[in-house]
Amino acid sequence: AKGIVIEARLDKGRGPIATLLVQNGTLHAGDTIVAGTAVGRIRAMVDEHGENIAQAGPSVPVEIMGLAETPQAGDVFDAVSDERLARELVEQRKQKIKDEQFNSVQKVTLDNLFSSLQEGELKDLNVVVKADVQGSAEAVKQNLEKLSNDEVRVRVIHSGVGAVSESDVMLANASNAIIVGFNVRPDPVAAQNAERDGVEMRMYRIIYDCIEEIQAAIKGMLAPKTREVEQGRIEVRNVITISSVGNVAGCYVLDGKVTRNSRIRLVRDGIVITEDDIGSLKRFKDDVKEVNQGYECGIVLNKYNDIKLGDIFEAFVVEEYRE
Repeated sequence: AKGIVIEARLDKGRGPIATLLVQNGTLHAGDTIVAGTAVGRIRAMVDEHGENIAQAGPSVPVEIMGLAETPQAGDVFDAVSDERLARELVEQRKQKIKDEQFNSVQKVTLDNLFSSLQEGELKDLNVVVKADVQGSAEAVKQNLEKLSNDEVRVRVIHSGVGAVSESDVMLANASNAIIVGFNVRPDPVAAQNAERDGVEMRMYRIIYDCIEEIQAAIKGMLAPKTREVEQGRIEVRNVITISSVGNVAGCYVLDGKVTRNSRIRLVRDGIVITEDDIGSLKRFKDDVKEVNQGYECGIVLNKYNDIKLGDIFEAFVVEEYRE
């Protein structure tokens, strides 16, 4: 099993207590684990309701006892087969911490990647990959790792399926990694935490664009000229079919706003389904230029018609900018 430490504390009566989020595999009571540079054998494991459990699978938060010392929030944990392997892993992590003390604390971004390479501040480019399906995640991972050269090693430290989550941002923050998403979006909490912690997230719809952009950054040729400006989030609460028009999405603006010129990203269960322009934006029967937070509206997309209840429309515009 593998995952991340959400929080940890020292209890006077019970010793170090850590709350873990399992990301891969199954964690069992009795497993030997390494959490950051802390080692131990799980003596007890309880779920969010305080009930003792014998095992925990992916996305399940658990509180464990048995570590020899208190890890840090954001530390990666691994369940290992024996204590000897655990000690070796701890030594590797301690050495990595020492090495990183000589590096700049500035977060790596594609914009500062080349200068960091030139100044000798960066040897590894750590990447967290999230995609809509496992096959895409593997394809992105393999193609990114092929970009490694004598100056920089591209290391995909985690790849998974689904929306970029809070734990992905925690992992990227702890590892000075960038997050690459393919056909997915970050959930709202993850987006807020990434902005707060300075974790760069790059989202793509075409694998080639992802690989080309990171390769250009490594070569010092990255020159972004446009960026997306998020305008608002809209929830589809009703779908009406009109023969002459197609499907009309009855929407509620959750936050921000949507305008007639907005570009729409349709997100379903954290997966990007499509991007499209707005064909029609109405309040009741009237065409309008803008609808703000807290109001209902009707939206028809230009090309995409398979709209479903619960879909999220992310409204944005693309603007040019200068560094």
